[in-house]
Amino acid sequence: MQLSIIGYDPAGAWHRFASTVEELLANKNPAGITWIDVEGLESSDVIHRFAEEYRIHPLTVEDILDTGQRPKVEEFDDYLFIVVKAVNPADELDFEQISLVITENAVITFQEKTGDFFDGIRKRILNNAGRIRRAGTGYLAYSIIDAVVDEYFVILDRMGDTIESFEDRAIDESDDSFIRDIQTVKQNLLRIRRIIWPLRESVNILLRLESKLINKDLEPFFKDLYDNIMQAVETVESYRELIAGEMEVNLSAVSNRMNKVMKVLTIISTIFIPLTFIVGVYGMNFAFMPELGMRYAYPVTWGIMICIAIGMIIFFKTRKWL
Repeated sequence: MQLSIIGYDPAGAWHRFASTVEELLANKNPAGITWIDVEGLESSDVIHRFAEEYRIHPLTVEDILDTGQRPKVEEFDDYLFIVVKAVNPADELDFEQISLVITENAVITFQEKTGDFFDGIRKRILNNAGRIRRAGTGYLAYSIIDAVVDEYFVILDRMGDTIESFEDRAIDESDDSFIRDIQTVKQNLLRIRRIIWPLRESVNILLRLESKLINKDLEPFFKDLYDNIMQAVETVESYRELIAGEMEVNLSAVSNRMNKVMKVLTIISTIFIPLTFIVGVYGMNFAFMPELGMRYAYPVTWGIMICIAIGMIIFFKTRKWL
């Protein structure tokens, strides 16, 4: 577990790490905004200590520790509680829960695992870039959620490149791994869809929320965030349609190959039907068969069968069946 704290106001900012909760709380910024970041949820005692300090409801503590939550927004008397699902930077297919507790003067983020992609936000605070140091905790919460959504697009771009590569593989009849790979991407798209759809509703709730923590000045930012999420949703849906189309193309290619094989086998079988009939007739063990006593019966029979076979091949080619 890693504890860090950032304090800032329009005049300045600082960033410190702490080994204990008491050390971290001793560095709060009473005159400005405090951002406390908890990476890792190994110690529930640490979470409960923050709950005591900021009067966090026990149900919220349970939701923080239960990492199977869906993205959601809950409003309490003294704070807002937001749950989002972020991409683990170590593995693009592994999602982790990030819980945000937003008060009037502090934002506390509880990350399921260590390591994040919030360095850009920290640099903006420390370098006084943009409006973040002049805004309140609501804008900081927006920035954190926006960083999470930006990572969705990074993954979707990578998946888009993979899906494009499937277009050539879809008609490659010898590629036995195609179905397995495309099913993996399809399952990953479904996982992303399951975390983006609830987040869309959560941001929509923040837009309608009448709270002093999310004031009207932030409405354009959350509207832009909502539009980005909708773009991600549309991208996921379009990728799912592309995958469905590529699977149909692959199925058509396999069916076409099977049809060609069956066509060749059918033609061969058709050619041998009359030949088998002739051989079957003269293979009967009757005592009196006039042709059996003829001197040239054997070569004549072969000649007839060869002419039949050649004639059928010519017939099939004239009808463009071969």
